[in-house]
Parts: sequence; C-alpha cells; structure tokens
Amino acid sequence: MSRLFLLRNSLRVIVLLVVAGFVIGPLLAAFFGGFKSNAQLRTNPLGLPASWDVSHYAGILDDPSFWQYLGNSLLISSATVILTLIVGAAAAYVFSHIRFFGARMLHSYLLLGLMFPFAAAILPLFIKVRDLGLLDTYWAVILPQTAFGLSLAILLFKAFFDQLPRELFEAAYVDGCTYLRFFWAFTLPLSTPILATVGVFVFVQSWNNFLLPLVVFNTESIYTWPLGMMQFRGEYLTQWNLILAFVSLTILPAIVFFLAAQKYIVAGLTGGSVKG
Repeated sequence: MSRLFLLRNSLRVIVLLVVAGFVIGPLLAAFFGGFKSNAQLRTNPLGLPASWDVSHYAGILDDPSFWQYLGNSLLISSATVILTLIVGAAAAYVFSHIRFFGARMLHSYLLLGLMFPFAAAILPLFIKVRDLGLLDTYWAVILPQTAFGLSLAILLFKAFFDQLPRELFEAAYVDGCTYLRFFWAFTLPLSTPILATVGVFVFVQSWNNFLLPLVVFNTESIYTWPLGMMQFRGEYLTQWNLILAFVSLTILPAIVFFLAAQKYIVAGLTGGSVKG
C-alpha cells in the first residue's frame, strides 16, 4: 500500500514538474535571451548567456515610449478590474440574496457570455464604440473588457456568496441592516479571496489584450504594451535580443501581480466549491 502511494506521489510530482517546465521554460528563455547577442541566440537559444549584457534591458528602460505603453496598459487594466469587481460583485450579490421574478433566467442569460469568444464580437463592438464616439479613447477598451469579464465574475462571485452563512445576513436584517449596507459592511470584507481571484483573471486578460486595442486605437500615445510590442518589433525586426528583453519587461507586472495574489486565488476558487 505504501509503495503504491509513493508511486502515485512520484508520478504526480513528475507530471507537475513537466507542466511547470513547459510554462516556466519559455519565460526563462525569453529572459536570458535579452542578455545575449544575436549570434548567441542562433547558437545557444535556450542556455545561459556567455556574457550578461544588460545594455538591452537598460536601453528599453531608458526609452520613454516603453513607460508610456506600460502606463497605458496599467491604467486600462486597473480601470477594467475596478469596474468588473464592483459591477460583478453587486450583480452576484443580488442573485444570491434577493429573490425576484426572472432571476434564474437573467442569471443564465448573463452566463451565456462565457460561450462567445471575444474575437467573434469585434465588428459589432467597433460599430458600437464608433457610434458612441469613444474611438481612440481609453473607454473604448475599458468598457467592452468589463462587459466581457462580467460573466466569469458573476459566476465566481455568486458561487462564493452562496457559501456565506445565511444566519449572518438574517441577524443583520433583523437589526435593521439594509441590503446595500450588508453588501458593503459584511459581504465585501468577507470576500477578499474571491475579489483577488476575479481581479487577477480580469487583470491578466486585460493586460494581454491585443485585438481590441488594435481595432479602436489610432494614436500611438495611448497604445498598450501589446501594440507597443508590435511597433517595437517593426522597428527592431532582426534584433531578437531586444525584442525578448522588451517582452520580459512587459510581462513582469502580470507575473508579479499573479504571484502576490496566488494564495487568495486558491482560497477563492475552493471557497465556492463545497457546500456547508
């Protein structure tokens, strides 16, 4: 029995190591590639650099355009996260605590958004954004991203809110606490794990969004980092060491944000999975 248990654990560890290698390997290769010359990239693309040349990273960090792209992405992603958390949590709270006619149908309708890929709606989105006069503004990306992130947000929020003790709500209601006050004073403070979980998912999706900014942005001063990457690659087409350094620096904030919130992500995803 102990041998079988040891074998299962060993296989599980091996599988996890292989998966981690597939995920971390390309990130390390890109990071190390930023220190290499083009000649080293051709002869040794995956190994450690023969000499650690920091001039590629230093040159990008000294470029004002890099910080502009990064600031635009941070602004759009942060605004998208804030709006999605506020609207998604409020909607899920209503579905979880308030009974009204058509609640299940409306909830199912909102969850249908999980079935439609973002790219499938790009043409209607462009037309609507143009009609609203939002083209070439931050809101042209923030509002559609918020709308498409609500389906997952409501799903996760409602599953978590359903596990909160009903006795707490009933006691507060008897003491005269309104729905809105209970939401702000009790529900949200108890929902830190799921807030962090949804926030990370929405932030990473917004941070890496390329198609929507490409369609609605025309001014380079409001480009996000994926569009900046496109501009940078066009300018330094053959200098792959600079391109890899640029990629490594721009994905770093999303990685740091994910690592900082990972313990809350696990608690948030498991918090709504078990009843009782």
